[in-house]
Amino acid sequence: MVSKLKINSRRELSKRDKKIFGQFLEHFHRQIYGGIYDPTSAFSENNGFRQDVLEALKRIQVPIIRWPGGCFVSAYHWKDAIGKQRTPYFDKAWRVEESNEFGTDEFIEYCLLLGAEPYICTNAGTGSAEEMSDWVEYCNLPSEGKWAKLRIENGHPAPYKVKYWSIGNENYGHWEMGAKDVKEWGRFVRESAKMMKRVDPTIELMAASISDLDWNLDLLREAGQYLDWISIHDYWDKVQENNDLSDYETCMAYTMDIEQPILKTKYILGSLGYLGKIRIAYDEWNLRGWHHPHVNSGTEDYLTPRDKNDINSSYTMADAVFTACFLNQCLKHSDVVGMANFSPIVNTRGAIFTHQEGIVLRPTYFVFELYTRYLGDIIVDSWLSESSIFHVDTANMTKSIPNVDAIATKRSGSEGLRVALINRHPDQAESVTVQLDSSIQYSNAVLYSVVGDSKDAYNDIGKEHVRIIEQHLNWKIPSDLTVEIQPHSVNVLVIK
Repeated sequence: MVSKLKINSRRELSKRDKKIFGQFLEHFHRQIYGGIYDPTSAFSENNGFRQDVLEALKRIQVPIIRWPGGCFVSAYHWKDAIGKQRTPYFDKAWRVEESNEFGTDEFIEYCLLLGAEPYICTNAGTGSAEEMSDWVEYCNLPSEGKWAKLRIENGHPAPYKVKYWSIGNENYGHWEMGAKDVKEWGRFVRESAKMMKRVDPTIELMAASISDLDWNLDLLREAGQYLDWISIHDYWDKVQENNDLSDYETCMAYTMDIEQPILKTKYILGSLGYLGKIRIAYDEWNLRGWHHPHVNSGTEDYLTPRDKNDINSSYTMADAVFTACFLNQCLKHSDVVGMANFSPIVNTRGAIFTHQEGIVLRPTYFVFELYTRYLGDIIVDSWLSESSIFHVDTANMTKSIPNVDAIATKRSGSEGLRVALINRHPDQAESVTVQLDSSIQYSNAVLYSVVGDSKDAYNDIGKEHVRIIEQHLNWKIPSDLTVEIQPHSVNVLVIK
C-alpha cells in the first residue's frame, strides 16, 4: 500500500518556536565534567570547554540550554559556585562530591560561545524564594544591590540578561530533595515568582508541573498570574534501576504515547483560561531514562553502574525514530508547546559521546541536524490517508503502529515545502505520495535522510553506521510526488 499525504499549504496552523530544539545539561556523571567542560582534554582551550563538543553543538543550532538540573538543582546553592573561591559540597541527589568548578558564570560563558539562550532552573527543594531572586539579581541587574555588584567584582560588568527561569524540578516527586505536596507547591511558586519578577519583571517564568489535573489546578489558581510557562517531563523507557533497554518495536509503541501528556496539559490550561497566556515547556525528555540504580543503598555500588549510560551500542535507530516522532508532536502542537529540552545533550543518554580521542555522534544527533537545518518554521495543514500499519505486542496490549508519521512545514516568506517523513517500520520500505497544490509552481525536490544499516545500527568510536544521506529526486512536475523512504528512517523532503 502507498501512503498518501495531502498538504494544504495555504492553511497555516502555527509558527513553531525554535526553542523546541533545546537541550539540557545536569551535573550528573560526565555531562559537565568530562563532557562539555574538561580542562585536561587536548580538545579544550584555556576556558576548559571542549571545542569539538562546542562545534558539534553549533552544527545543530542549539537555541537554548536548561541547567543545572534536574534532580541535582534541588539541593544546589548557586552562591557557592561563583567567584575565585569555590566551595565543594556533597551532592545528595547523586551522592558525589560536586567541586562547584562549573557554575553560573561558566554556564553563561558557554551559552554565549554557543549562541544559545541560557535557561536557569532554580532550587525549589532546599532553597528559598530569596535565594532564587538573588540569583536573578546576580544575573540581570546592571549594578543595584549586593549580588549585581558581586557579579561585577567577579569580572562580569555587563548583566547577563537571562530571560528564562524555572521554579523547581519535579518537586511533585518523592525522589526529589525537598519534594512538595499540592497545597505547598502552589503557594511556594507564587511567593517565589513574586520576588523573582520584582527583581526583573521582564523574565519568563516556568514552574515544575506534571500532566495532572489536581497538581495544576492548585498551581495555576495560586500562581498562574505570574507564570509564562509550565514545565513537564517524560522518559518512556524507564530503566533507572535495570538497564534492560526496550527493543526497536517496543520503542515504536512508545511513540504512540507522546501526544497524550501534551493534550492533557493543553486541556487543563484551556479549562482555566490560560491558553495563549501560558505555554508548555517539555523541558526534560528522552526516550530512555537515565540508569542510576541503588541511589538510596548503603551497601550496593551506585556509581559504577552509571557507566552503562555510556555504552554507545545502546543508542540505535530506535532512539532516532522516537526523537523525530517526539519533535513532530511538538511541531504539531506548536500553538502551545514552545520549548523542549532533550535530556541530556552530552554523554549519559545524550546525542554526543565524548572520549579521550574525540567524540561520537549518536543517531539522535543527526535527527536534530536534519530538523534544524532543513525544516521550516510555519506548520501547514497536512493529513495521511491509506497508511500501512504494523502491530507490536506490549506488556499490556497489542498496539497498531502506523508505518508513516509526517508533518508539513514551510519557511516564512517561501511557498516551498519541507516535509518530515518518518518510517517507523523496522524492515519495510514505504512509498509516500505527496499530493501538492497545483496552483503553486514547484521546481525540484531533495530528500535528506537519517538512515542506519539496520534498525539496531549505532555509532561508536571509529564506527559510523548511522548517517545523513542526500537524494535528488527524479520528479515529473506537475504530477504528485512519490518518494520511497527506507525502513527505520527519518527524512525531510525539501520541495522548492
